[in-house]
Amino acid sequence: MKTIAVIEDDIYIGELLSESLSLEGYRVIHAWSGTEALLLLEKQRPDLILLDLMLPGLSGERLLPLIKNTPVIIVSAKADVEEKVELLLAGAADYIVKPFEMRELLARIQVQLRRSTAPQPHILTLGSLTLDTDTRQLHVDGQPVHLTRTEFALLKKLMLNPDRPVSKSSLLEDISQDTPDCTESSLKIHVSNLRKKLKETDCRESIESVWGIGFRIDSGE
Repeated sequence: MKTIAVIEDDIYIGELLSESLSLEGYRVIHAWSGTEALLLLEKQRPDLILLDLMLPGLSGERLLPLIKNTPVIIVSAKADVEEKVELLLAGAADYIVKPFEMRELLARIQVQLRRSTAPQPHILTLGSLTLDTDTRQLHVDGQPVHLTRTEFALLKKLMLNPDRPVSKSSLLEDISQDTPDCTESSLKIHVSNLRKKLKETDCRESIESVWGIGFRIDSGE
């Protein structure tokens, strides 16, 4: 049974979500403030989180960066496009505006749960790049290229999102599963070293900086 955390201070909406999710077979846990949510998430790890933004104690915007390795769907009355984009780039998996249709929310939940449980491919390919995620070995046009543990983790994340910008926060969160030695201050250095190794192979693919967001790998197509 999948567990969904509902972080919502509106009693009516919170109870509506809890009842609807329970009827769909989900186990539901609830926090009524951002501060309470932090305490809850220290003790339990849900499969997905529904997060309101206007929370007492600690806002949803401040809480989002503290949530690690769990898909978060923002459920908010705030409909500003710029704010949506900012939160999605900050790590939210999806964003739905209140008032919402329950059927649509349930569908979005199913999509995120499928993504989070889908096995990652053993071999990643992108143009001339072939990355073996088991052996951590990179080949460019068949030639081996040595990567450090951090460089491998960065390249894997970017290759899983070809031609799409990946935010710095998302990179740091995901690569922490493969390497503990990359911090926000050292991220640029690791990316620079990885770029240099790819450039030395004359491969068509390149890692580009996306101003204000992070990085993307250009497939060369």
